[in-house]
Formats: sequence, structure tokens, C-alpha cells
Amino acid sequence: MSSNKETFGKTLGFVLVVCLVCAALVSIAAVQLKPLQIENKLLDKQTKILEASGLLAKTDGSSKAIKATFAEFVEAKMIDLDSGDFIEGNPELFDERRNARDLTKSDKPKNDIAGINRRSHDAVVYLVRNESGKVDTVVLPIVGSGLWDLMYGYVGLESDLNTVRSVVYSDHKETPGLGAEVMNPKWKALWPGKKIYNSVGEVKASLVKGGAKAGDIHGVDALSGATLTSNGVTRTLQFWFGEEGYAPFIAKYRAGGVN
Repeated sequence: MSSNKETFGKTLGFVLVVCLVCAALVSIAAVQLKPLQIENKLLDKQTKILEASGLLAKTDGSSKAIKATFAEFVEAKMIDLDSGDFIEGNPELFDERRNARDLTKSDKPKNDIAGINRRSHDAVVYLVRNESGKVDTVVLPIVGSGLWDLMYGYVGLESDLNTVRSVVYSDHKETPGLGAEVMNPKWKALWPGKKIYNSVGEVKASLVKGGAKAGDIHGVDALSGATLTSNGVTRTLQFWFGEEGYAPFIAKYRAGGVN
């Protein structure tokens, strides 16, 4: 009987040692891999912003080329969403998701049509210059509910801040073959040249069930079989280009421009 207890004790001790060693190895690996994860996350963001601005196609797709192109042509600036003013801050340290969870750095939208629950007081906008140094694209981050969760992306606008250059989603949990078609190059190719606002400043960009009609400068074909995701994209655009989104910034940008 005592032999059995002794054997059990040794076995249990061995298992505990193995667990502790494994936990230590996992912890060490996580710490060592964190810088690489952060670097990959930054590279992915830079890639999506370049895609939204139309500059990605001008690179060879390598990380070196993407980083160099981003550094040369893209300027990230912080803005206060309520006033539309540029503010002091480090765009590289800004985290919209973290801010949205912080009650001191976010608030509940009055009209939360995008289903985001809370909106950060601040945002980062990306001013993209051409080879002559003039801003010809402004890339604006967006976030809104899809079918399963929040969807994050970027809208690249030409210098009039109305004409769409590209709509690029970067993070979503939508269903493959349905809502996930927001990543399909064919769907993304429908956006260039579309207008966010009509002639009186109303947000009219939308996804149209059954397909946008010829000559519709605001509408893009809805995602087939993904009505809720399509509605989510439309509401996301309506929110972020409305008064609780980028409208104050866009008005001031148009009035004064950016040197």
C-alpha cells in the first residue's frame, strides 16, 4: 500500500515538474516572439494603408519596400473627432480598440448605427503625398459591426475627400464565401470613383442589394448572400462619414487644406 502511495507521489511530482517546465518555456517563447508579433502587426497595417492609397501596387510587395514606401509618402496625424482639429500625440502608440474600452478616452455615440458601442475621442488619419509632395490621398480608418463581430478597415479618399480610391478591410470574422467577400479583389475593384457624399453633403455611399444600377455614383453591389454584412458596411460608412465620425475633420480639411 505504501509502495503504491510512493509511486503515485513520484508520478504526481514528475507531472508537476513537467507542467512547470512547459509553462516556463511557453512564457519565454511568448516574450521572445512579442517583438516579432508587433512588427508583423505594424507591417500588416502599413500594407493595408498603402493598398487603400493605391501605393501598394507600386512596391514589389516585400516588407522592405512596404516600409520604405510608407515612410516616404505617408504621414500619420492625430485628430480630435469632435472638433476635427489636428492634436498632439504619437500615432504609433495610438490604439483605437484600447481607447474604446477606456471610459475616459471614449464615449457612446448618440446614434450608434455602426454598432461599435463606444467611440474613441481621437483617431489617426493618414495623409499620403505624391512624388511632388502634395497630399493626393487621405486614408481614414473605419470600424463597424458585421454579422459576427466588429470589422476594421480603411477608406482611401482622393484629395476632395469625397471620391473613393479604395475600401480595404483588414480585420473581420465574417463567413468565408459570404461576408468575407469584403476581401475579394473583384468587390474591392467596384469602389474606385464612387462618391461618399451627394451634392448637399449627405452620406450616400451604400451597398445595394441586387446590384448597383449603371451610373450610380454612390452605390456598390451588395455581398451576395450576406445581407447583414452588407448592411453593416453601409452603416459603418454612414457613421464614420457623418457628424460623429470624420465629417468635422473633412469640413476643416476642405476649408484650409494641409500644408
